Amino acid sequence: MKRILGGLIAVLASVCILTAQGARRPLSLDDLGKIKDVRDPQCAPDGKTVAFVVSQIDVKEDKPGSGHVWTVGLDGQNERQITSSTDSESSPRFSPDGKYLAFTSSRPGKAKGNQVWLLDRSGGEASQLTEVKGRLQGYEWSPDSKRLALTIGDPDPDAEETPAGAAAGGDAGGASTGSGQAARKAPKPIVIDRYKYKQDVQGYLLSGRHTYVYLFDIASKKLDRLTAGKADESSPSWSPDGTRIAFMSNRAPDPDREPSSQLFVVDAKPGSSETALSPATSRGGRGKAEWSPDGKWIAFLEGDDKKYAAYGMEHLALVASDGSSAPARVKATEELDRGVSSPRFSEDGKSIVVLVTDDRSVYPALVNVATNRVTRLFQPPVVVSSPAMAGTCAVALSGGDSKPTEVYKVDPLATGHGLTQLSHQNDAVFAELQLGTTEEVSAKSKDGTEVHGLLTRPASYAAGTKIPMLLRIHGGPNSQDQHTFAFERQWFAANGYAVLAVNYRGSAGRGATFSKAIAADWGHYEVDDLQAMVDQVVKMGVADPNKLGVGGWSYGGILTDYMIASDTRFKAATSGAGTAFTVAFYGTDQYIIQYDYEIGPPWDAKAWETYQKISYPFLHADRIKTPTLFLGGERDFNVPVQGGQQMYQALRSLNVDTQLVIYPNEFHGITRPSYVRDRYERYLAWYDTYINGKKPVVSTAAQEKQ
Repeated sequence: MKRILGGLIAVLASVCILTAQGARRPLSLDDLGKIKDVRDPQCAPDGKTVAFVVSQIDVKEDKPGSGHVWTVGLDGQNERQITSSTDSESSPRFSPDGKYLAFTSSRPGKAKGNQVWLLDRSGGEASQLTEVKGRLQGYEWSPDSKRLALTIGDPDPDAEETPAGAAAGGDAGGASTGSGQAARKAPKPIVIDRYKYKQDVQGYLLSGRHTYVYLFDIASKKLDRLTAGKADESSPSWSPDGTRIAFMSNRAPDPDREPSSQLFVVDAKPGSSETALSPATSRGGRGKAEWSPDGKWIAFLEGDDKKYAAYGMEHLALVASDGSSAPARVKATEELDRGVSSPRFSEDGKSIVVLVTDDRSVYPALVNVATNRVTRLFQPPVVVSSPAMAGTCAVALSGGDSKPTEVYKVDPLATGHGLTQLSHQNDAVFAELQLGTTEEVSAKSKDGTEVHGLLTRPASYAAGTKIPMLLRIHGGPNSQDQHTFAFERQWFAANGYAVLAVNYRGSAGRGATFSKAIAADWGHYEVDDLQAMVDQVVKMGVADPNKLGVGGWSYGGILTDYMIASDTRFKAATSGAGTAFTVAFYGTDQYIIQYDYEIGPPWDAKAWETYQKISYPFLHADRIKTPTLFLGGERDFNVPVQGGQQMYQALRSLNVDTQLVIYPNEFHGITRPSYVRDRYERYLAWYDTYINGKKPVVSTAAQEKQ
């Protein structure tokens, strides 16, 4: 009997071990420090190797973490890290002759600050190539691999090094607190005379400092200004023969008031005179210009009218590189009524590959300019970004609702979906996880407009049951919730909530009319669309109508304020980096140009009516009954924390449950790992308390202070 019992116990034990090995676990906040960010893939000229950057937050040091350069073969073999230092490395770029891999880093070297470093692919350690004294913002190899085009910002003339012997850290201008330590000099007063004088992260924008394009000779290390103008320049792009450079610049008399961006071309010689290829009022889009293989044409992105800058799409345009014809938008992509990005000419120069932002997807397409035809290369749902090509190599970033972003080989002619995974930075972690399921949902808004979104259910969801649901609203507003892995959605699902993400009017992916619908009319159509989608998920039998929550960050926080001032059914709300008294932000945030062109100055009678109308969450705060948590970054110049402060004060005055959390020294995006975790913990505690009636849980950060 003992032998039989012993054998049975052994069998049961082995079954338990096998079950445990095969079991998947819910996503947790500890995974924030395990999931890696993969970005910026680049093809080697021979098409055999791909370089990319991998970063991971540093939980131990409580820092965003360092990025390092990795490589992998186009066959998916030999994935390995090739740079390592205490500082980050980024922007890997192969020299066109294939001999070198360059990258930028602030690692210790001959010169301080961000510099270009060179790694000989035949072997050896990386060496510092540049000794730039200003702010290096980007670089591009010349086709012959002998020069670099550098984008460099002027150094701060008032910047002073810490006096020898002074203690590191501490407040600027504070007296020395230790014996033998030199007193720090008081910082100089900040003198403002620019029209637009604030930008998140950058801080106050001062006059007299510009960003220029420079030429750097690899052999001699000589650095020369390309042009002699006094205006910001960006996005240099070499012609195929290396004799000319295209770049973008705003040459308006007052660039702060006229948000234009012209395309210029100039001979690749110091002090050359540039030729404007687009009008002074042109609104060049993001990304650099792309030359045709024969050098006769330049493809570039053009933005919408400045009145709709916050909601417009980017359009594909072509112009003759010699200026013999005016730029014109490509008819084929205009007829798509979708925003495009990342243009690249095909090798024969007859077509242009672009990324198209569509409904919840971003797909690559081939544009034949001559036949006015656009060929979609992949079918939805798919999200592709950061494409790169060289010879036979074509790669991009992609992922999915339950798959993080990785590097993929792109081959539209291959069987299946045409994407082959090359990097595997997160495979091990995601093999452990049991993630929620995501599906597409739609509803008709109040005026009949069809609205689309994504619904994520917990992995343990049982069909036919009603569960608590959170409406989590994306920011922008001209962005979209799409088929990519979203930690927030999956984490709330792991904690028992259905999560609804809605692409309300103002979002990208649905055409110009859809995105421009909310111009100077905030909190109207978006609220109708969000309410209709909540109603739809309730009708589906998924959402418990008595257990609804809402929240978002940036424009998502702004819309949260609009929602709770319009609808009292939400039991809890979290509003991050939002604003509800819009006129109070005229001149205090970074959007002065948008206010001027979209609404107008507050002293204009018609504009004042608009400011009053779109400020209803604050002016009618007495309508709000939802317990609301307000959050923001202390140094946020994008949407200053005063927005949360004002709404917090209003709800406190009205005796509605509320709390205000300010993250010290953080900008619009919260990046300090302990604060990122704290925010998630506070979100969940707030929702659990007011939706599920659970006892409040003190966040990890608060526990540590106690």
